[in-house]
Amino acid sequence: MKMNKYIIAVLFFLLPFISIAQEVEMADNFRKEGKIYVVVAVAAVILSGIFVYLFMLDRKVTKIENQLNQK
Repeated sequence: MKMNKYIIAVLFFLLPFISIAQEVEMADNFRKEGKIYVVVAVAAVILSGIFVYLFMLDRKVTKIENQLNQK
């Protein structure tokens, strides 16, 4: 059940990025100059950092909830 929530959250978060299929001049220039890979890499690092932080925060909150329920 928990895994389904994570999958749905990720899909819901990525849906706007997937649906954007317009040609943008800035993106075309980045592609021509080869800088698009830098942009994608930075975005991937930021998103992965956010996901790791949220995962660790969820584990900590779950641990605290379990401690409170035991008392």
